[in-house]
Amino acid sequence: MAAERLRTLIVDDEPLAVERMQILCAGIPEIDLIGTASDGEAALRLIEALKPDLVLLDIAMPHRDGIAVAAALGAAACHPAVIFCTAFEQHAVAAFDVAAVDYVLKPVSAERLVRAVGRALEAAGRPRTEPHAASSRWIEEFWVPHRSEMVRVSADDIERIDAERDYMRLSVGGRSYLIHQTISELERRLDPDRFLRLHRSTIVRKDRIVKLRHDGLGVWHAELGDGELVRIGRTYQAAAKAIMAK
Repeated sequence: MAAERLRTLIVDDEPLAVERMQILCAGIPEIDLIGTASDGEAALRLIEALKPDLVLLDIAMPHRDGIAVAAALGAAACHPAVIFCTAFEQHAVAAFDVAAVDYVLKPVSAERLVRAVGRALEAAGRPRTEPHAASSRWIEEFWVPHRSEMVRVSADDIERIDAERDYMRLSVGGRSYLIHQTISELERRLDPDRFLRLHRSTIVRKDRIVKLRHDGLGVWHAELGDGELVRIGRTYQAAAKAIMAK
């Protein structure tokens, strides 16, 4: 059964965050994006004019923050559902004091936003859209920030992924892009038939591995097509060796 779409407003003062949220919303059939606002005052004006069903609301904004916006909605004629999308954990109690449907930490993943929208649908008493049977559970593309743009990167084009503190570096055809996700989250989202985690900080595309090398004392390396060696962590050795049996 198809769900009635939620007319949705994005509120965030960071342009790249708005673009990323627009991209995520485009992949959720229950969302009908009707506008964006870059501060709390503009958000309240648009909510009054557009009467959205759902607001994806940042907290840290100039002039009037997201908590104040949600509190103001309590006295307004329009009462959209609110999902806070923020980089700060410490406002969660205040968020639920103003009856937020959910509290999602940045960087927002597609899966986490889908769950939050599901809660908004349940709160509104609306059915969810049945998932398409043919849809893939594995991510097919990334939209990554590069200078002042958002660049589409196909998962098929990613050669390796390396952790750099709180960021992941995607290596693609001689170029690289940083995204703010954990390596464990990326590992869950990438097709295991195409990608292999070799180390706690490295994932590679399987077809780039040309040789596995044992260097003694239980140490293994994977040799990539460009001749580079990647040490295989002990935790990942069994999975790496399993590719030789296929």
